[in-house]
Amino acid sequence: MKCWVDEFGRLGSFELVLHFTFIFIPIPITLHLFVISSSQILPCCLCFHRSSNRRSTMALKPFLQVKLDSHFSIHNLPYGIFKHAGGAITTPRPGVAIGDYVLDLSEIHSAGLFDGPLISSSDCFHQSNLNKFLELGKPAWKEARATLQKLLSSAEPSLQNNASLRQKALLPMDEVEMLLPITIGDYTDFFSSMHHAKNCGTIFRGPENPINPNWYHLPIAYHGRASSIVISGTDIVRPRGQGYPTGNSPPYFGPSRKLDFELEMAAVVGPGNDLGKPIDVNEAADHIFGVVLLNDWSARDIQAWEYVPLGPFLGKSFGTTISPWIVTLDALEPFACDAPNQIPKPLPYLAEKISKNYDISLEVRVKPAGEEDSFTVTRSNFNHLYWTLTQQLAHHTINGCNLRPGDLLGTGTISGPESESYVVTAREMVTMLDLVHARGRSYHLCYSYQLVSSMSLGRQLRFTSILVESQVKCK
Repeated sequence: MKCWVDEFGRLGSFELVLHFTFIFIPIPITLHLFVISSSQILPCCLCFHRSSNRRSTMALKPFLQVKLDSHFSIHNLPYGIFKHAGGAITTPRPGVAIGDYVLDLSEIHSAGLFDGPLISSSDCFHQSNLNKFLELGKPAWKEARATLQKLLSSAEPSLQNNASLRQKALLPMDEVEMLLPITIGDYTDFFSSMHHAKNCGTIFRGPENPINPNWYHLPIAYHGRASSIVISGTDIVRPRGQGYPTGNSPPYFGPSRKLDFELEMAAVVGPGNDLGKPIDVNEAADHIFGVVLLNDWSARDIQAWEYVPLGPFLGKSFGTTISPWIVTLDALEPFACDAPNQIPKPLPYLAEKISKNYDISLEVRVKPAGEEDSFTVTRSNFNHLYWTLTQQLAHHTINGCNLRPGDLLGTGTISGPESESYVVTAREMVTMLDLVHARGRSYHLCYSYQLVSSMSLGRQLRFTSILVESQVKCK
């Protein structure tokens, strides 16, 4: 897997192969679903964020040696839950990624190095999930991030010069097993990309009326199945169900013939709201801890037959894969950008004083089996989302629905305006299968993405992240 590295930072990716067995045609597939990570940056500020605090943050250097192709710099520090199989303590516990290591937050807390008032008095880093930490809210998140960046910096001796604590708290990443980072009480999947809505509408209803009028007035969503959300690396069994009948025959029943994947991102909810009390759209960001990458597996043939009148059911509920690391909104802030202009203007409860997306480049690549190089089949960007994360959350609560820490809000498939940015659909997958069958070759299919932002020196800074992988089995 090729890595892009520029003079400002580090990024990279590695490849995990999964086997995706279609009916009659076994096809090895690699899905690169990345957790966003950042690069080490030379001291300078991003052109759209000129505060002195941002400049000092960008000048941070870790005391650890972080490889040039590392996903995890001191400017990222994503959160996850891990187990250290070879260690004295094998219970799940919170950690952050830094270079090739996972920093055990329970050890750091026990050593008294979280000395801020909000984290020092909490046992949130002695839990088997991050929910209690999410519940503490934005002030605690900022306090924790500032403490961790200080502890890991080359200018701070408290961890750097404590060999015993370093041995206990800094664990090699290849020695840990990543787990679901949160307990997910509820999962909602939105439909927030206008270009994807148009593509799907054209497929299901025809080009005359691809997007229903209500789509331009509210973020459309359906309530998904939280129990089948799994972490990267978890096997997915090909679902069985009904499909459209042919002629006068009864509906088809059996393994899905159009098993698809969807490239999405998802917001992780922090503090929730009381039942009956909506969250103001201009305060919604305070209720979002960060984002993960999400693959919403979809059985298109089952979905097409069942979705009228109540929407997706068995075509979606069999499995959803998320990345193991949660990247915080604070880490993403340098990549904030304006959201698309919304016409007609949204109703007042969805009208934001500052409406922003994030400049996250998305890419799908196809790699023929047995070959080193892959080729790009589609490109997109998170900034194409019509409805923002904060609008999605505010709309979710406007009827009084109560969200809880750890709830997951998927964006829906993210497609862009150009044909090269259409995210692969079942119809395109079938066309790929025809090519595979005709040429007698198997293919790796992979997702990858990188974050791109302009710097004040006029160069680009690229971020990337770590894989999500799943194995699909036919049973």
